[in-house]
Amino acid sequence: MAELYLVPSMMGGSDWQQVLPAAVGRVLSDTRYFIVENIRTARRFMKLVNPEIDIDRLTFFELNKHTDATVVPGYLQPLEEGFPVAVISEAGCPGVADPGAEVVKIAHQKNIRVVPLTGPSSVILALMASGFNGQQFAFRGYLPVHSGERSREILNLESMVKKTGQTQIFIETPYRNDALVKDLLKTCSANTLICIAVNLTTDDEYIATKTAGQWKKCVPQLHKKPAVFLLGR
Repeated sequence: MAELYLVPSMMGGSDWQQVLPAAVGRVLSDTRYFIVENIRTARRFMKLVNPEIDIDRLTFFELNKHTDATVVPGYLQPLEEGFPVAVISEAGCPGVADPGAEVVKIAHQKNIRVVPLTGPSSVILALMASGFNGQQFAFRGYLPVHSGERSREILNLESMVKKTGQTQIFIETPYRNDALVKDLLKTCSANTLICIAVNLTTDDEYIATKTAGQWKKCVPQLHKKPAVFLLGR
């Protein structure tokens, strides 16, 4: 049986060879079946990696929050017929804060070999650059949307950092970043350390770790900028 490849994509910028290994180009060029979050952006990414790819001969299966779960197992049918299939995330690594995890789960149930390719993970890159505990950490995904609930969750995460030293990592939809920062600075103690990592792997990448009190003196404007947030000590 063929392999299910997990293909990382870029998080920004235009020079894919700076952030992705050569194996990505080989897999994209040799595969006919793809499971992607967004067909349009996946096609654009593939042509960037290899302009010679004949997009029209390829088959794309779309997997996102609008996909009917009952059709997903059928996306793996080419594998059972001997054809490799590649999963491409919208940004970064498939399966990490990404709907591709469901496909991987089904693949394991069918005893299909899963092959993850090396690529950028905003969560890991931010942790690496934060100066926080890299032995014990938790990725919390998205915090609650409503301000009151979000503030309560921030307090819980801050308390966990103080009690255990475990780094807490979370993200937000880019257009809600500024609201999250406002609640972080309003809720956290002045001496709580916060790392903000923005536009990772791009030319205008910005990563800084400061106390909440220090951040209040230079509040960043993050509207529509992909960012990762960390609480640590």
